[in-house]
Amino acid sequence: MKSYPLSVIILLCLAILLVDAVSFYWLQSVLQWVTVDFYKHLINGLFVFFSIGLVTAILVLKVRLDHIDVKRKQVLISSLYGLTVSSFIPKFIFVVFITILSLTNKMFSVTESLWIIPVFGVVAGILPFLAIVYAVFKAVYYFKTYHITVHHDDLPNAFDGLRVVHISDLHLGSLNYRYKVLDRAIQIINNLKPDVVCFTGDLVNNYAWELNGWENCFLKLSPDIKKYAVLGNHDYGDYSSWHSEEDKQKNFETLKQFYDKIQFKLLMNEWDVIIKNNEKLHVVGVENWGIPPFKQYGDLKQSIDGLQASDFKILMSHDPTHWSEEVVADTNIALTLAGHTHGMQAGLRIKNKTWSPIKYKYKHWAGLYKETNQYLYVNRGLGWLGFPGRLGMRPEITLLTLKK
Repeated sequence: MKSYPLSVIILLCLAILLVDAVSFYWLQSVLQWVTVDFYKHLINGLFVFFSIGLVTAILVLKVRLDHIDVKRKQVLISSLYGLTVSSFIPKFIFVVFITILSLTNKMFSVTESLWIIPVFGVVAGILPFLAIVYAVFKAVYYFKTYHITVHHDDLPNAFDGLRVVHISDLHLGSLNYRYKVLDRAIQIINNLKPDVVCFTGDLVNNYAWELNGWENCFLKLSPDIKKYAVLGNHDYGDYSSWHSEEDKQKNFETLKQFYDKIQFKLLMNEWDVIIKNNEKLHVVGVENWGIPPFKQYGDLKQSIDGLQASDFKILMSHDPTHWSEEVVADTNIALTLAGHTHGMQAGLRIKNKTWSPIKYKYKHWAGLYKETNQYLYVNRGLGWLGFPGRLGMRPEITLLTLKK
């Protein structure tokens, strides 16, 4: 999880206090409808206590971050992140909404409808708060299965109808050993009866110790399924502080060995072949490749070395930017599977249109894309990182059916 400098944290705290101060000012217009002074004082007291307490907690956590046990650190950061979002966003919307209403009221001198301002302001603040609460306590583990059909003329006849389950971005450290959560996902996958499972990286947040006990969940996957995986940017330990390079490498080796335990074939700039009725389908796995500041461990040329242009290939590459930067231009890879974006864990879906702020950072951020005869599928992720919730962007299990 990214660590921000103290100056950024102080600016965040100042922003929180500014919004809280304006919220407190407008809160008084709402409290005019409360007739009992005791309740007015209680609400004001709780508001001030929570505001100061949240800012104090953020600053104390930042100052003492290096002295906190690393296993507790992730839980504390995520909890505080969720608390900050659920507090700041509703109050910010409340302030903006009630300020606009107030200015409009003055402009048109609608003094008779003065009661509308506090009522609408409260509604504007409560709705996003309820949405965030739902995102944190319900939607974050409310798995959604996407059924996608990919048609390709070059698909070998023997693999017509091949069922591929695509999952990504588990971030097991965020699950805090809630094994039953992953058990439910595993059961969904088994019920889909896939031929292949492809996991496109970010197994952990930072450390290999996050994997303790999870092998029992993965081993519940049907033994009849072929299982492949690649590494994501969080799997290399690059976002952690290490006593030595040897410690970092030991962590990395432990993570790689975990894939042997759970019977996944980890593809690191290499390929594997599936043979059926004397026909072949090649699964290619490249290490993480992203636009800086993300590292470029991946070597696509090495990954497909030895393969022919006529071979049907499925590429697993964690970061979807790799597809447009290297895959489409320089290869004839039929289907690329990626993750990484999480769909920002927040978005809107209206009929068949989906929107998320992440679209302004990533051209390909969720779902199926096609250029000429090449496909990319970007999975929205099964776990979470940072904000402990999902707002309009449920955790995803994808079933891709390949058709001739």
